[in-house]
Amino acid sequence: MQVIKSFFVGILLLTPFLKTYASSLKDSASVGINTYSDSSDVTVYSPTFSLMKTLSKNLLVGFSMRIDAITAASITNGGSPVIADTVVGASAKEGFDEMRYAPTFLMAYEDGENAVSGGFYLSTENDYDGKAIFLNYVRQLNEENTAVGIGISQSDDTWSPVTHRVLVPNNSRKEGKIDISVNQLISPTASIQFVYSKLWSEGFLSSTYHYVLQDGFAKFEKYPSTRSGDAFAVKGVNLLSDENSINYAYRYYTDDWDISSHTLNVEWMHEFNSKLTSGIRVRYYTQSKANFSKELGTYSATDPYFAIDYRTSAFDSYDLGIPFIYKPSPTSQYKFTASVDLYQTSNNANIKSWHGDSNIQAIYTTLKVDYEF
Repeated sequence: MQVIKSFFVGILLLTPFLKTYASSLKDSASVGINTYSDSSDVTVYSPTFSLMKTLSKNLLVGFSMRIDAITAASITNGGSPVIADTVVGASAKEGFDEMRYAPTFLMAYEDGENAVSGGFYLSTENDYDGKAIFLNYVRQLNEENTAVGIGISQSDDTWSPVTHRVLVPNNSRKEGKIDISVNQLISPTASIQFVYSKLWSEGFLSSTYHYVLQDGFAKFEKYPSTRSGDAFAVKGVNLLSDENSINYAYRYYTDDWDISSHTLNVEWMHEFNSKLTSGIRVRYYTQSKANFSKELGTYSATDPYFAIDYRTSAFDSYDLGIPFIYKPSPTSQYKFTASVDLYQTSNNANIKSWHGDSNIQAIYTTLKVDYEF
């Protein structure tokens, strides 16, 4: 379920969780439910819970728990959904389910000029176990008009495929990332942030189940065992009026697989009254193909690498979402947030071959209640 981990969890778990303590240290708790459903018969229901507790005015500890109930898990998608699974003999219509448990533990320190946070993350499911550590530091400068930050994370995951196949070079997947950021307040109504990221991966980096079926031979996906990339991003916030704001972000990514991508996000928010804020957001993503990815039908049995996952090919994707924020009163201890997003890829031969449809369409939602003690 690496697709779900990368796409769904990255968007819906880590970002909201980190924002919980990013601005200040407060006693708080939250409960929520996230959902994901796409045209490839993948459905995920994810209840979430978090608890943040201050030990002093400068120190906080926190815990978050996420449980993903997944339909069409790895064993079901071992083969193309349009045919019986030739690897494990399962039919795509049988609807195997899987549960994934993902707790996160953290500690944060803040003294007005310095903010340090760190912790570790665990994840376990039927055929994939993950663990990661993270550490972040932010320094306020220039009378708090400038902030400089650095973040480091490292994961060490293990594959346990239900087919019991031997993975080469090994059954591990390690990923690391360093973020360096500078945030500058331009005016009382505008700020901008620049971020440079260094990313690296090693181990078994493809799916353990995807395979290329062609000309009388079948080959499991095989990628290079290492990957290194760089990303450059700019993010901004502008208050247009007392009721309106716009958030924007652009990110460029490139790596040694020759994949390069551009991501553009724009979000407009409007405060309808003292209780309700809502808006609209759009996201556009485009990428080039990996240097080892070939057009389907052109592979030979002696090729060193094989790829069927559309994320190694050239494609575009689009996202349209509506966020909601509701607070009963300015002094209320409760805050309700929700969102609904529609996602779609461009037509893609790899998607057509594997999933039966020319593109992937998905809808994902979030609903969360925050409470400050």
